[in-house]
Parts: sequence; structure tokens; C-alpha cells
Amino acid sequence: MELIAEKIDLKKEYPQYYKSGKKPEIIDVEESKFLSLLGMGAPEGALFMNSIEALYAVAFVVKKSYQLRDQDFVVPKLECFWWVESDLSLDETPRNEWFWELLIRMPEFIEEEKVDDSIAEVIRNKNISLANEVYLKNLTEGKSVQIMHIGSYEEEKESIEKILEYVLSEGLENCGRHHEVYISDPTRTPTERLKTILRYAVKPISS
Repeated sequence: MELIAEKIDLKKEYPQYYKSGKKPEIIDVEESKFLSLLGMGAPEGALFMNSIEALYAVAFVVKKSYQLRDQDFVVPKLECFWWVESDLSLDETPRNEWFWELLIRMPEFIEEEKVDDSIAEVIRNKNISLANEVYLKNLTEGKSVQIMHIGSYEEEKESIEKILEYVLSEGLENCGRHHEVYISDPTRTPTERLKTILRYAVKPISS
């Protein structure tokens, strides 16, 4: 009887990356590969939503190409970095001036050539031109502090304040962008039950 290769699930292989409690905790985030797409604009804007569609489209074609090589994997959760390029905080900046980087983590065996082929296939077969903005990159955050936020994306302030207080109490300071890992699917989960990991890379406070 032919054995079927087990599907790779990064959520199971890296549970610390995709799980967190309701209290801040320190973790070490290893370097990994990601599909990435950069942009600017409000999260409710058309560009952001269309970029999510493009990123997922590429991810699933990449998955299909490796499935044919008996290297199938579960497409992981969507993630996003958020930041502004001004002296104002994210909350003080108009939402249409927010910068973001959408991400989907990939297994280590994913090759750039296969990603390029998948992008071309998405553009050709699905006519999603934004797929051309997707690229494969290596990323590591190293030591980070995270917390599980439950509820609306618009009500993250209390969870962020818990992180900031904890970071200070540990003699650390933020050195990275605001990072969100979307554990829940907002199209299938009531707003009050949404689960989102909030994460910041940290370093010792400079003397």
C-alpha cells in the first residue's frame, strides 16, 4: 500500500508562534520564509482587501505546486505589520496613511522560482494583477513580546497597553513594528470573539 505523505502544518510545528495567552509573554521568533505584499491605506480600503486576495491566491497556487511533489502543506494564518512614517502614533495618523505589510508564512523548502511561477499563473488564470507585487522573503523578529487580543481590531488599545507596561517592567523597549497574527477568520467569527496575536520585537533599554 502506498503511503501518503503527511501534510505539513506550521501551526502544529511552531505552536509558540500561533498561540498566546491573555497576559503578555516573551518568545523568541525564529527566522522563516514568508510571502509578502506591501502597501499603504486604510484596512477597510479596497487596496488592502484586494491585496489579501492576491496574497492568498499566490499562496494556494504555491501549495498546489508542492502538493504535486508530495510536499503538501496547510496554508497558514494571515499576518500583517502596521506602521506610520511620521512622528505621530498609529492611532493619531489618518488611516489612509497607514503602511502595512501582509504576510503568510511558508515552509522552509519553498523556492523563489516556484513562487514566481505561481505569481505568473495567478495573473494568467485569475487576472489578479496585484499578484505581481507578491514576493518571497526571509524574516526574523527575534526576542518579542506578545499577547492574545480577543475582540474587535478597533479595540486593541487595552491589550497594547498591557504589552507596553510589561515590556517596560522587564527592562526592555520596542524595536519593531506593530505585528498582528489573525488567528480567527473575520468573515466567519463574530467580532467579539475574534482572536488576534499582537506582537512587538523588543531589545534591552538603551543606557
